[in-house]
Amino acid sequence: MLLRCLSVQAAFCAATLVAQQPATPTQQAAPAAQQPAVQAQQPAAPAESLPNAPEQVPQAEGKPVKESESDEELNKEEHQRLLGVLPTFNVVLGGTAPPLTPRQKYSLFFHSVTDPAQFVVTGLDAGIEQAEDQFPAYHYGFTGYLKRYAASYADSFDGNLFGNAILPSLLHQDPRYFRLGHGTFSHRLGYALASTVRAKGDNGHWQFATSNIAGNLIGGAISNAYYPQENRGLGLTFERGFIVTAEGSIGGLLDEFYPGAIAYLKRHHHK
Repeated sequence: MLLRCLSVQAAFCAATLVAQQPATPTQQAAPAAQQPAVQAQQPAAPAESLPNAPEQVPQAEGKPVKESESDEELNKEEHQRLLGVLPTFNVVLGGTAPPLTPRQKYSLFFHSVTDPAQFVVTGLDAGIEQAEDQFPAYHYGFTGYLKRYAASYADSFDGNLFGNAILPSLLHQDPRYFRLGHGTFSHRLGYALASTVRAKGDNGHWQFATSNIAGNLIGGAISNAYYPQENRGLGLTFERGFIVTAEGSIGGLLDEFYPGAIAYLKRHHHK
Protein backbone atom coordinates (compact mmCIF):
# COMPACT_ATOMS: atom_id res chain seq x y z
CA MET A 1 0.00 0.00 0.00
CA LEU A 2 2.82 2.37 0.92
CA LEU A 3 4.65 1.55 -2.32
CA ARG A 4 1.48 2.29 -4.36
CA CYS A 5 1.10 5.73 -2.70
CA LEU A 6 4.76 6.54 -3.34
CA SER A 7 4.47 5.59 -6.98
CA VAL A 8 1.36 7.78 -7.43
CA GLN A 9 3.11 10.76 -5.82
CA ALA A 10 6.16 10.25 -8.03
CA ALA A 11 4.03 10.25 -11.17
CA PHE A 12 2.24 13.42 -10.03
CA CYS A 13 5.51 15.23 -9.41
CA ALA A 14 6.88 14.23 -12.81
CA ALA A 15 3.76 15.54 -14.58
CA THR A 16 4.02 18.84 -12.68
CA LEU A 17 7.65 19.33 -13.72
CA VAL A 18 6.82 18.70 -17.38
CA ALA A 19 3.98 21.24 -17.33
CA GLN A 20 6.25 23.93 -15.83
CA GLN A 21 9.02 23.56 -18.45
CA PRO A 22 9.21 26.34 -21.21
CA ALA A 23 7.84 25.57 -24.68
CA THR A 24 10.21 24.10 -27.19
CA PRO A 25 11.21 26.11 -30.31
CA THR A 26 8.93 23.96 -32.42
CA GLN A 27 5.95 24.78 -30.24
CA GLN A 28 6.75 28.52 -30.33
CA ALA A 29 6.92 28.56 -34.13
CA ALA A 30 3.42 27.21 -34.56
CA PRO A 31 1.55 30.47 -33.82
CA ALA A 32 4.01 32.37 -36.00
CA ALA A 33 3.25 30.02 -38.88
CA GLN A 34 -0.45 30.75 -38.53
CA GLN A 35 0.02 34.56 -38.62
CA PRO A 36 0.50 34.91 -42.41
CA ALA A 37 -2.71 32.96 -42.97
CA VAL A 38 -4.59 35.46 -40.80
CA GLN A 39 -3.03 38.35 -42.71
CA ALA A 40 -3.95 36.74 -46.03
CA GLN A 41 -7.60 36.77 -45.00
CA GLN A 42 -7.60 40.56 -44.59
CA PRO A 43 -9.28 42.42 -47.51
CA ALA A 44 -7.06 44.16 -50.00
CA ALA A 45 -6.83 47.91 -49.82
CA PRO A 46 -9.22 49.72 -52.21
CA ALA A 47 -7.78 51.03 -55.44
CA GLU A 48 -8.54 54.62 -54.41
CA SER A 49 -6.08 54.41 -51.47
CA LEU A 50 -3.19 53.23 -53.60
CA PRO A 51 -0.87 55.85 -55.10
CA ASN A 52 -1.17 56.47 -58.83
CA ALA A 53 -4.26 54.21 -59.03
CA PRO A 54 -6.24 54.76 -62.26
CA GLU A 55 -9.58 56.52 -61.85
CA GLN A 56 -12.62 54.28 -62.05
CA VAL A 57 -15.29 55.81 -64.28
CA PRO A 58 -18.78 54.79 -63.11
CA GLN A 59 -20.87 53.10 -65.74
CA ALA A 60 -24.22 54.62 -66.65
CA GLU A 61 -27.09 52.77 -65.12
CA GLY A 62 -30.49 52.23 -66.73
CA LYS A 63 -31.26 52.96 -70.37
CA PRO A 64 -28.72 53.22 -73.21
CA VAL A 65 -27.69 56.75 -74.18
CA LYS A 66 -29.54 56.71 -77.52
CA GLU A 67 -32.78 55.50 -75.95
CA SER A 68 -32.49 58.15 -73.23
CA GLU A 69 -32.04 60.85 -75.88
CA SER A 70 -35.05 59.63 -77.85
CA ASP A 71 -37.09 59.60 -74.63
CA GLU A 72 -36.25 63.27 -74.10
CA GLU A 73 -37.16 64.11 -77.69
CA LEU A 74 -40.41 62.13 -77.48
CA ASN A 75 -41.39 63.82 -74.23
CA LYS A 76 -40.92 67.19 -75.92
CA GLU A 77 -42.95 66.12 -78.97
CA GLU A 78 -45.83 64.89 -76.83
CA HIS A 79 -46.34 68.46 -75.60
CA GLN A 80 -46.44 70.06 -79.07
CA ARG A 81 -49.76 71.57 -80.16
CA LEU A 82 -50.97 73.58 -83.12
CA LEU A 83 -52.29 76.92 -81.83
CA GLY A 84 -51.96 75.45 -78.37
CA VAL A 85 -54.88 73.06 -79.00
CA LEU A 86 -54.41 70.43 -81.71
CA PRO A 87 -51.72 67.84 -80.92
CA THR A 88 -48.74 67.54 -83.26
CA PHE A 89 -47.05 64.69 -81.43
CA ASN A 90 -45.79 63.03 -84.61
CA VAL A 91 -43.70 65.99 -85.75
CA VAL A 92 -39.93 66.42 -85.35
CA LEU A 93 -39.69 70.20 -85.60
CA GLY A 94 -35.89 70.21 -85.62
CA GLY A 95 -35.73 67.83 -88.58
CA THR A 96 -33.48 65.28 -86.85
CA ALA A 97 -34.04 62.97 -83.91
CA PRO A 98 -32.82 59.59 -82.63
CA PRO A 99 -34.89 56.61 -83.83
CA LEU A 100 -37.72 55.36 -81.64
CA THR A 101 -37.81 51.98 -79.98
CA PRO A 102 -40.99 49.86 -80.30
CA ARG A 103 -41.94 50.89 -76.77
CA GLN A 104 -41.68 54.55 -77.71
CA LYS A 105 -43.71 54.06 -80.89
CA TYR A 106 -46.54 52.49 -78.88
CA SER A 107 -46.29 55.31 -76.34
CA LEU A 108 -46.64 57.87 -79.13
CA PHE A 109 -49.68 56.02 -80.50
CA PHE A 110 -51.31 55.85 -77.07
CA HIS A 111 -50.85 59.57 -76.37
CA SER A 112 -52.26 60.43 -79.79
CA VAL A 113 -55.49 58.41 -79.50
CA THR A 114 -56.18 59.35 -75.88
CA ASP A 115 -55.56 63.09 -76.15
CA PRO A 116 -58.68 65.14 -75.30
CA ALA A 117 -58.42 67.00 -78.60
CA GLN A 118 -58.84 63.69 -80.44
CA PHE A 119 -62.26 63.19 -78.85
CA VAL A 120 -63.30 66.74 -79.73
CA VAL A 121 -62.24 66.33 -83.38
CA THR A 122 -64.07 62.99 -83.52
CA GLY A 123 -67.22 64.69 -82.22
CA LEU A 124 -67.02 67.39 -84.90
CA ASP A 125 -66.49 64.76 -87.60
CA ALA A 126 -69.51 62.77 -86.42
CA GLY A 127 -71.62 65.94 -86.37
CA ILE A 128 -70.67 66.78 -89.97
CA GLU A 129 -71.47 63.23 -91.08
CA GLN A 130 -74.90 63.40 -89.47
CA ALA A 131 -75.63 66.85 -90.92
CA GLU A 132 -74.75 65.54 -94.40
CA ASP A 133 -76.72 62.32 -93.78
CA GLN A 134 -73.70 60.09 -94.32
CA PHE A 135 -74.31 56.43 -93.48
CA PRO A 136 -78.14 56.69 -93.55
CA ALA A 137 -78.47 53.31 -91.89
CA TYR A 138 -77.32 54.93 -88.67
CA HIS A 139 -80.39 57.22 -88.83
CA TYR A 140 -80.68 60.58 -87.06
CA GLY A 141 -80.97 61.49 -83.42
CA PHE A 142 -78.66 60.90 -80.51
CA THR A 143 -78.33 57.17 -81.22
CA GLY A 144 -77.32 57.84 -84.81
CA TYR A 145 -74.79 60.42 -83.63
CA LEU A 146 -73.25 57.94 -81.18
CA LYS A 147 -72.89 55.33 -83.94
CA ARG A 148 -71.16 57.84 -86.20
CA TYR A 149 -68.95 58.97 -83.32
CA ALA A 150 -67.91 55.42 -82.48
CA ALA A 151 -67.19 54.60 -86.13
CA SER A 152 -65.13 57.77 -86.62
CA TYR A 153 -63.07 57.14 -83.49
CA ALA A 154 -62.54 53.50 -84.44
CA ASP A 155 -61.24 54.61 -87.85
CA SER A 156 -58.67 56.88 -86.18
CA PHE A 157 -57.74 54.31 -83.55
CA ASP A 158 -57.22 51.44 -86.03
CA GLY A 159 -55.25 53.56 -88.48
CA ASN A 160 -52.97 54.87 -85.73
CA LEU A 161 -52.49 51.46 -84.16
CA PHE A 162 -51.29 49.80 -87.36
CA GLY A 163 -49.77 52.81 -89.14
CA ASN A 164 -47.94 54.36 -86.17
CA ALA A 165 -47.21 51.45 -83.83
CA ILE A 166 -47.49 47.85 -85.04
CA LEU A 167 -46.16 48.11 -88.59
CA PRO A 168 -43.45 50.73 -87.84
CA SER A 169 -42.17 48.44 -85.09
CA LEU A 170 -42.14 45.39 -87.35
CA LEU A 171 -40.74 47.19 -90.42
CA HIS A 172 -38.33 49.45 -88.47
CA GLN A 173 -39.81 52.68 -89.83
CA ASP A 174 -40.30 55.97 -88.02
CA PRO A 175 -43.97 57.14 -87.95
CA ARG A 176 -43.07 60.79 -87.40
CA TYR A 177 -42.89 63.72 -89.81
CA PHE A 178 -39.38 65.20 -89.99
CA ARG A 179 -39.88 68.89 -90.75
CA LEU A 180 -37.51 70.35 -93.34
CA GLY A 181 -37.90 73.98 -92.25
CA HIS A 182 -35.66 75.57 -94.92
CA GLY A 183 -35.35 75.94 -98.68
CA THR A 184 -37.68 77.29 -101.34
CA PHE A 185 -41.44 77.09 -101.00
CA SER A 186 -41.79 74.66 -103.90
CA HIS A 187 -39.11 72.37 -102.50
CA ARG A 188 -40.74 72.28 -99.06
CA LEU A 189 -44.15 71.79 -100.65
CA GLY A 190 -42.98 68.71 -102.54
CA TYR A 191 -41.20 67.44 -99.43
CA ALA A 192 -44.39 67.71 -97.35
CA LEU A 193 -46.62 66.07 -99.96
CA ALA A 194 -44.20 63.17 -100.33
CA SER A 195 -44.27 62.48 -96.60
CA THR A 196 -47.34 60.28 -96.88
CA VAL A 197 -45.55 57.82 -99.21
CA ARG A 198 -42.03 58.23 -97.83
CA ALA A 199 -40.83 57.40 -94.34
CA LYS A 200 -37.49 57.52 -92.56
CA GLY A 201 -36.25 54.12 -91.47
CA ASP A 202 -34.79 53.45 -88.07
CA ASN A 203 -31.44 53.25 -89.88
CA GLY A 204 -31.80 56.91 -90.90
CA HIS A 205 -32.46 56.27 -94.62
CA TRP A 206 -35.60 57.22 -96.53
CA GLN A 207 -37.89 54.34 -97.49
CA PHE A 208 -41.24 53.73 -99.08
CA ALA A 209 -43.86 54.35 -96.37
CA THR A 210 -45.17 50.80 -96.30
CA SER A 211 -46.24 51.08 -92.65
CA ASN A 212 -48.32 54.22 -93.28
CA ILE A 213 -50.11 53.07 -96.44
CA ALA A 214 -50.63 49.48 -95.30
CA GLY A 215 -51.82 50.74 -91.91
CA ASN A 216 -54.46 52.91 -93.58
CA LEU A 217 -55.65 49.98 -95.72
CA ILE A 218 -55.80 47.66 -92.71
CA GLY A 219 -57.82 50.26 -90.84
CA GLY A 220 -60.20 50.50 -93.81
CA ALA A 221 -60.57 46.72 -93.88
CA ILE A 222 -61.38 46.58 -90.16
CA SER A 223 -64.06 49.24 -90.62
CA ASN A 224 -66.10 46.68 -92.58
CA ALA A 225 -66.94 45.15 -89.22
CA TYR A 226 -68.89 48.17 -87.94
CA TYR A 227 -70.05 50.21 -90.94
CA PRO A 228 -73.53 49.57 -92.39
CA GLN A 229 -73.83 46.76 -94.92
CA GLU A 230 -74.15 49.12 -97.88
CA ASN A 231 -70.91 50.83 -96.87
CA ARG A 232 -68.76 47.70 -96.87
CA GLY A 233 -66.73 45.93 -99.51
CA LEU A 234 -63.30 45.73 -101.08
CA GLY A 235 -63.74 48.86 -103.17
CA LEU A 236 -64.84 50.96 -100.21
CA THR A 237 -61.96 49.56 -98.16
CA PHE A 238 -59.40 50.85 -100.67
CA GLU A 239 -61.32 54.10 -101.03
CA ARG A 240 -61.25 54.81 -97.31
CA GLY A 241 -57.59 53.79 -97.07
CA PHE A 242 -56.47 56.11 -99.84
CA ILE A 243 -58.62 58.98 -98.51
CA VAL A 244 -56.84 58.76 -95.16
CA THR A 245 -53.49 58.59 -96.98
CA ALA A 246 -54.34 61.75 -98.94
CA GLU A 247 -55.42 63.48 -95.75
CA GLY A 248 -51.95 62.68 -94.41
CA SER A 249 -50.48 64.88 -97.14
CA ILE A 250 -52.57 67.80 -95.92
CA GLY A 251 -51.34 67.13 -92.42
CA GLY A 252 -47.76 67.16 -93.76
CA LEU A 253 -48.33 70.64 -95.23
CA LEU A 254 -49.54 71.95 -91.87
CA ASP A 255 -46.62 70.33 -90.06
CA GLU A 256 -44.12 71.86 -92.47
CA PHE A 257 -45.42 75.42 -92.67
CA TYR A 258 -47.38 76.25 -89.52
CA PRO A 259 -44.33 76.74 -87.22
CA GLY A 260 -42.91 79.34 -89.61
CA ALA A 261 -46.29 81.04 -89.95
CA ILE A 262 -46.72 81.24 -86.17
CA ALA A 263 -43.20 82.65 -85.76
CA TYR A 264 -43.92 85.26 -88.49
CA LEU A 265 -47.12 86.37 -86.80
CA LYS A 266 -45.39 86.64 -83.43
CA ARG A 267 -42.61 88.81 -84.86
CA HIS A 268 -45.09 91.23 -86.44
CA HIS A 269 -47.28 91.27 -83.36
CA HIS A 270 -44.40 92.50 -81.18
CA LYS A 271 -43.38 95.25 -83.63
